[in-house]
Amino acid sequence: MADRSRQDVSVNRRLHAWLAQWGPVLPLLIAESTIWLGFGALLPILPLYFQSHGVDLPTLGVVVAAWPAARLVGEPVFGWLADRAPRRTMMIVGLGLASVFAVLPLFIVSPAAIIVLRALSGLAAAMYDPAARAYLVDANPPERQGEAFGLYGAAQTGGFMLGPAIGGVAAAVTGHPEVVFWVAGITLLLSAVLVVLRVPEVAHVQAGHAPTPEELDVAEARGWARPSRLLNLLFVAAVCFSVGMFYAGGTYEVVWSVYMTSLGASVGAIGLTFFTFGLPPLLLSPFMGRYIDREGGFAALVAGMFIVAACGFLYPAVPQVWWMAALGLVEGTGFAMASPAVFLLAARAAPPGRTSTAQGLLGGAGTVGTIVASLSAGALAAANLRYPFYAVGIAGMGAIVLGLALGRRRLYDAMQPRRAAGAPAGAPEAVA
Repeated sequence: MADRSRQDVSVNRRLHAWLAQWGPVLPLLIAESTIWLGFGALLPILPLYFQSHGVDLPTLGVVVAAWPAARLVGEPVFGWLADRAPRRTMMIVGLGLASVFAVLPLFIVSPAAIIVLRALSGLAAAMYDPAARAYLVDANPPERQGEAFGLYGAAQTGGFMLGPAIGGVAAAVTGHPEVVFWVAGITLLLSAVLVVLRVPEVAHVQAGHAPTPEELDVAEARGWARPSRLLNLLFVAAVCFSVGMFYAGGTYEVVWSVYMTSLGASVGAIGLTFFTFGLPPLLLSPFMGRYIDREGGFAALVAGMFIVAACGFLYPAVPQVWWMAALGLVEGTGFAMASPAVFLLAARAAPPGRTSTAQGLLGGAGTVGTIVASLSAGALAAANLRYPFYAVGIAGMGAIVLGLALGRRRLYDAMQPRRAAGAPAGAPEAVA
């Protein structure tokens, strides 16, 4: 009985310590999860709902593409703006607009209007993401930023995994598929309110601001010495890694279910493979981020990218459903390793005052990889269903080689752990 009591006290202490450390950014993580929960919840319903309102299949493809296409345009623009405006305001406005645009398709259902609304919803999400990732950099010292990005990745994956299930259950229970639009809108609105109430603005270096000698001294002590220009080889290397990583996702969105069906997989088995891939990023990303903070991120970055690329070659090697599900766990682990490392590399490759711009460009690069993969995967699959998988392997290996060639020794140095020297380990002071 005494042993159990001590264990309970130990668990409570760890929980309180975790909340004290991450409580200030927890609302951001909840909001990020909500964005992807809303997006995922709509996925099972959107095609059926829009087709019932006269949207034909070719137009439906445009509707689906409107969300990522708008993010491609919006993330670099809003990232640039977030380096010149209060980031908290950008996040609140983005979440609020996303809430409105999620519900409006219930009231405006012409095909043209639906395309516009999906694009506006993508732009609203693009307004939130670069500001949120830059806020994670501002609100955490360098020695905790890897774990912060790991938690961010886990929040994304958790929302996207839960979204389709919640959307399907809500539609089944109520008998009204359109209830999913309200679920998405209300959860996004609640996230905006949470950011208003619980997320303070934090000071950040404005773009174009020349740091004082004292600020440079503090930056060096905290391990924040960064390039003076955004267009530098280290940042271009981060872009290469991002494109290679998201090329895999864009390819599998197009061909995965088709290939699994060709192997005789049921709908349930296909769903299981999505689950096995999503589980490692959900569970392991925070731990990988902590490992990157303590041991450095170079090995995690290269090994994670290699695993993702190698799986592209391995998936067609054994044409069995069980193999695809098991290998999904391996690929998901590689993604959990590489994703926080890529975000952290982009943060360290950005000059002071350009963190949001860098994160916006990185997100745009990932979207480019997704779009190029989606377009090429269809053509390759028409020739042979295995060819898109080989393309994933080639693109991933190419991203590794090019990224390492561009980054060279500086890439290794940038991913080394940062130790606070003469600086408090807490978050920056909130400003009014």
